[in-house]
Amino acid sequence: MTPRQHCLRCLQRTPPAVFEAALWIGAEHDPAFLPAHINDDMDHLLHDISVALPALPAAELAQPLLREMSHLGFQRDEWNPPKAESALLHRIIQRRRGQPLGIALIAMEIARRLNIELEGVNFPGHFLLRVPGADHVLDPCNGRRLYPKDCRELLVRQFGPDMPLRAEHMMRASPLSLLQRMSRNLRHLHQINDDFLASLMDANRIMELGQATSSDHMARASLYQTLDCPQAERFDLEHALLLSEDPLQRLRLTERLSQLPASRLH
Repeated sequence: MTPRQHCLRCLQRTPPAVFEAALWIGAEHDPAFLPAHINDDMDHLLHDISVALPALPAAELAQPLLREMSHLGFQRDEWNPPKAESALLHRIIQRRRGQPLGIALIAMEIARRLNIELEGVNFPGHFLLRVPGADHVLDPCNGRRLYPKDCRELLVRQFGPDMPLRAEHMMRASPLSLLQRMSRNLRHLHQINDDFLASLMDANRIMELGQATSSDHMARASLYQTLDCPQAERFDLEHALLLSEDPLQRLRLTERLSQLPASRLH
């Protein structure tokens, strides 16, 4: 099977093997890598964290786990401009630097192996973690507790004062949404680093995972435009038009479609 097929197969397990699926995404971009290559690194990391955790009930160990990961060097990558390595899971494990989502996925896998409950939260711009039922969330990069006031401040810093905190920002991240978010991050990172074929690989994965949005189709259409593939660009613009509920966006999509060469029938 191809790395893409392995990734999708992982999602079909009960429960879904999200961590392994994310590693297969890395294998898709790095042909020399296989998920089994990271087993020793994960075993050593699990050992180092488990021996350092305090003697507390499992329900109270999520924050100490994240703090210990930070102590071991896991920090948010500060590359400017950012690079795709910041989102590839095996590179984050090797470098101990990466995006919050990647660090969170590693933390959730360590927590799973230690029987510590920890779930992802699809917060805009900065992926977060939470112990189910807790009144706060946790920053995967340092273990800091964040309450609603802190989350509002985080939104303001990233998106400006007009971005309100909504209930959906605090929802649990499903296995599918985790891999969709990772794929969107990689699509963006590869694109801003001018690796358009790798970005297209990520855009195609988003479609194959399912639940693609109008924005996903527009992003892939832009890649096809850069790669001078007008018929494929048309396909995505038409699908974006079907999915869009924004009148202004629909008008712009219609105008953009009118500027493309007519579709050829074979």
